[in-house]
Amino acid sequence: MKSNLFLYAIGALVITACAHNQANAPQAEAPALPVISIANTDAVTDAEFPAALQGTVDIEIRPQVSGNLDRIFVDEGAYVTKGQTLFKINEQPFREQLNNATAQLRAAEAAQTNAQLEVEKLTPLVANNVVSDYQLKSAKAAYKVASANVEQAKASVGSAKINLGYTNITASVNGYIGRLPKKQGSLVSPADFEALTTLSDVHDVYAYFSLGESDFIRFKTDHEGATLNEKLKKLPPVKLVLSDNSAYEQPGHIDMIDGQFDKTTGAITLRAKFPNAKGLLRSGNTGKVRLSLPHSDAVLVPQEATIEIQDKIFVFAVDKSNKVSKQPITVSGKTNNSYIVSGGIKSGDRIVFKGFDNLQEGASIKPEEQKILAKN
Repeated sequence: MKSNLFLYAIGALVITACAHNQANAPQAEAPALPVISIANTDAVTDAEFPAALQGTVDIEIRPQVSGNLDRIFVDEGAYVTKGQTLFKINEQPFREQLNNATAQLRAAEAAQTNAQLEVEKLTPLVANNVVSDYQLKSAKAAYKVASANVEQAKASVGSAKINLGYTNITASVNGYIGRLPKKQGSLVSPADFEALTTLSDVHDVYAYFSLGESDFIRFKTDHEGATLNEKLKKLPPVKLVLSDNSAYEQPGHIDMIDGQFDKTTGAITLRAKFPNAKGLLRSGNTGKVRLSLPHSDAVLVPQEATIEIQDKIFVFAVDKSNKVSKQPITVSGKTNNSYIVSGGIKSGDRIVFKGFDNLQEGASIKPEEQKILAKN
């Protein structure tokens, strides 16, 4: 019994000593963490849409007459100028057609001359009642037929000249030559399924992209102007992101909105025009059109100052007593390395910028004010 009392006494002394030591132990110092103050600022958000590029003029070069392809004067991918000869079709049959039409014209003109002479011969004879008026009328009718034959022969000559000219196929615009599926000696015809080549004028290029119905409504709402034409005039420049994710050096402008939505896709097509003086872009290229939307007095939060938990984004807000609390925020957009926040925090609030991985709710910190603004 006495031994038990002794053990109890010893235990009480140990507990008392521990409690005393804990009471006298130094408290853990609040961690020093970088803190930033939120301030309203101007920002720009970007949205990207897949685009297909075409030259301002994309045409198929097709023969206008049938014949053997005698010469090909250009190579695939070559740059040509307006009026430059591209192909030559064997002209001999068409030159013979022209010669034949010319001969027929001369014969018709001779017949017309004879008819005119007949009229001139009969006119004084009818006036002197030597021959009947019927003969003169018949001669005049023959002259009209001869004149009509002359006009018909002239038209045949003109048609033969046109067909002869079609044997020399030239470029209708400046641009780049596409593939050449037909080889020298091939028989070509206007009815051929495949064109001789394509010609693209790409001193400017069009980037065609589509907006869904909701995106288009937002597009109309976010830009100034009472009508679509007014909005187009006030739109800021757009950028082109190439397939390797590099940005094309020249900005472009949206200059066309389609008249209706595509019933199949539920989207509407827009067109942006980009200068291409260096010829870096070609028809058939793909990329993305980047639309920028300015925001004034936006609340920006650096993405590195946030934490994502179960599809929600939080920041660690710092109150006046330097205690932190996990605060959910509402993100309405992104701009480079920052979120545009529409709820949860406001201008003037402070948040922990870095080092909050092991930070507990309600913990006290020693703030180190940072002069870091959210980058837009």
